[in-house]
Amino acid sequence: MFSVREKQLTWKNWSASVVATPKKLVTPHHLEELTALVKDCREEGMTIRVVGAGHSFTPLVATSEVLLSLDKLTGIVEVNEAEQLVTLWGGTRLRDAGPLLDQFGFAMENLGDINDQSIAGAISTGTHGTGSQFKSIANQVEAITLLTASGELLNINRQENEAYFEAARLSLGMLGIIVKVTLRVVKSYSLHENSYRLSLEEGLANLVALRENNRNFEFFWFPYTKSIQVKILNERPLHFEAHNKKQSFKNLAIENGLFWLLSEMSRTVPNTARFVSKVSAFGIPNREEENLSYLQYATPRLVKFNEMEYSIPQDAMAEALRDIEGLFKRKRMNVHFPIECRYVQEDSIWLSPSYQRNSAYIAVHMYKGMAFSEYFSEVEAIFASYEGRPHWGKMHSLEYEDLVSLYPKLTDFLQVRQSLDPEGMFLNEYVRKLFHIST
Repeated sequence: MFSVREKQLTWKNWSASVVATPKKLVTPHHLEELTALVKDCREEGMTIRVVGAGHSFTPLVATSEVLLSLDKLTGIVEVNEAEQLVTLWGGTRLRDAGPLLDQFGFAMENLGDINDQSIAGAISTGTHGTGSQFKSIANQVEAITLLTASGELLNINRQENEAYFEAARLSLGMLGIIVKVTLRVVKSYSLHENSYRLSLEEGLANLVALRENNRNFEFFWFPYTKSIQVKILNERPLHFEAHNKKQSFKNLAIENGLFWLLSEMSRTVPNTARFVSKVSAFGIPNREEENLSYLQYATPRLVKFNEMEYSIPQDAMAEALRDIEGLFKRKRMNVHFPIECRYVQEDSIWLSPSYQRNSAYIAVHMYKGMAFSEYFSEVEAIFASYEGRPHWGKMHSLEYEDLVSLYPKLTDFLQVRQSLDPEGMFLNEYVRKLFHIST
C-alpha cells in the first residue's frame, strides 16, 4: 500500500518561503499504487499536488489535502540508442539523471546550475540553463506519460495526442501526474569552464559576442559595484582531469562558507549589504575547470535565498540592468546578492516564458531572513516595462489579467486543462486564483 503519514504534517519549500499542512504525504513505490491513489482521491473528492525538490519559491504545490512525491519512481525505464531517446521515471532527480545517462554514453544537451529538481518538476516549471542556442529543459522532452484524473495513462508526443503536447511540456502540474518523461539526448561530452572578473561596462558592451561565441554564457553583476563575474562553458573532447574534483570541493567548502558568513552579516546588520557586495566582487575568482557536462553544469548552492526571475527580450538585457542600476542609486537598497543573467532561445511551448521570443533571463535574490518585498517589487516594475514574463517557480505578483496579455496561448492551455481535469483534482488555491479557475 501507500507510504502515508496520517499525523499532522508540515511541509516547507527549500527556502521556507512556502509552508503547507497537507492531510497526507504520499510516496508510492509503484505505478499501480499511484493509479490506485488517483482513484481513491477521485472517489473521496480530494485534490492532489505533486512535489519534487521544493525548489519553487511560489506556492505551486502547497496544499491542505494530498501532497504526492514521486521520489520512489525514479531511474531509467527505456533506452533507444538508435534514436537517442531515453525514458525516465518522473521522480528522477537531475543530479541522478547525469550518471544514469552517462552509463549509456549519453547526456542532456543543456542543464541549469542547480540539479536537485526532479525531471517532472523541472519541465513543469520551465527550468532552464543558459546559452543563446539552447532552449529550456522542457524542450528536450519528446514524450510524456501522463496519469490523468480519470486514472488513464495518456501517452503524449508529436504523433499521439499531439494536441496536448505543447501544453503538457510545461503544465505547472495542472494536467495530471507526469509518470514518465522521454528525453532527446546527445552523446556524452565534456565542458571547459572559464570564470573571470570583467568590468560592467566592458561586459555590457560585449554581450552579443559573449553569448554568440560561447556554448554557454552567463554572468553575475554585484550590486553597487562595476564588476561582473563571467562564466562561459565550451565543449571539449570527452575527458576530465582528477584535480577538478579537488577544485569542486574548494568551491563547496570555501566559497559557499565565506558567502554565508557575509550574508549573515548583511542579515544581522542590513546596512552592511553594499559593503558585502563590494567585498564579494573583489573576491571573484579567475578559474578554469573541465569535467563531464553534468558535473560541470552543477554549482553547489548552500546559501539559502528567495528569488524572482523574469524573461525579457534578448536584446533588452543591458538596458534593463541599467534601469536596475538606476534603482540602486535612487533607493540605496540593502542588497548584496549578485544578479544572475542568462540567455535562452525561443520555443513553442505554450506557457514558456521564452514562447516565440529569444530571451534574456534576469534573476534577483535576497538572502533568507532578509526583507525582499520592496526590492522585488521595484525590479518587477522594471521587468514589466520590457513585457517581462515570470519564471513560474520564482516569486512574482502578476495576476490573471497580466498573464493573458503576456502568454498568447494561455486560454488554449486552460481549455486543455479543463478537458483533462474537469473536476480540478490537480489544482490548489494558488493556481485557481492565478488562472481564474472556478471548477
